Amino acid sequence: MRQRSGFGWLELAIGILLIVLGVWMFSNPGLALTTLVFAYGIAAIIMGIADILLYIQIDRFTGFGPITSMISGILSVMSGIMLLAYPKAGVLMLTLLFPIWFISHCISRLFNMAHIRFVAGKKIYIFMLITNIIGLILGFMMLFRPLFTLTIIRYIACAYLVLLGIDGVVMALSRMGMKR
Repeated sequence: MRQRSGFGWLELAIGILLIVLGVWMFSNPGLALTTLVFAYGIAAIIMGIADILLYIQIDRFTGFGPITSMISGILSVMSGIMLLAYPKAGVLMLTLLFPIWFISHCISRLFNMAHIRFVAGKKIYIFMLITNIIGLILGFMMLFRPLFTLTIIRYIACAYLVLLGIDGVVMALSRMGMKR
């Protein structure tokens, strides 16, 4: 199996973008829900592309890729495009699509945990495991309680975007991005 070389620029860029997006959304409480839809549409597309690239990279190095990453990536890109193309419908659908995005992304990451533990080490593995379990819990809470989702979606989304951003930065700075 080939080792990855070079710095994890994609993970770093996604991580920083998600942290900035989460902090910006949290610091602007007067933003309309439509603006939230656009922001998360863009984030969903970026995360979906990252999941598809993860599938391609793992497939190239191991001979088989985790199909959950490909499915999660396609669903994320489709959700993001829908949110950008139909923002008014996106406001209504946000209560359904956003939890599905949370759940699919976390499941995809959890299926790749063995690879991450092998490449990045135990500390990164534990951090990512906890982050993705929190994301699954929040995703299911939002899915089964749409009124709850509409009421506090901004707070949950902002906190989770910051966590995902930290996750991306940690992955970029870990041994996963370094040549051994």
